[in-house]
Amino acid sequence: MNEEIEIDCPQHGRVALATVCGHLVRNHGVPLGFIENSDEPDDKQGWCYACEFVYLQEEDKTDRFIAFTDYAVVCVHCYDQIKAHHQFDGPMTSAGESEG
Repeated sequence: MNEEIEIDCPQHGRVALATVCGHLVRNHGVPLGFIENSDEPDDKQGWCYACEFVYLQEEDKTDRFIAFTDYAVVCVHCYDQIKAHHQFDGPMTSAGESEG
């Protein structure tokens, strides 16, 4: 049972919700890397390489990790735009991305 939660996006209207770390939302300059945190195509969650580093140190979504990520809620279309801007081939690309 996969029930979508929707939000009102100023750019895209009422659409499904996604989450990303606050670093990705606040940084529109140099790409920070992008780690997708879900194998479910309809459950869009992502964070930057710095967040992945903290996640690997903590070995879980601990209080320290959650505070560091400073999660932001965005719509799925904004998520795709953020991912396109920040994703690049780098040293941690395979750490959080596994295809089926």
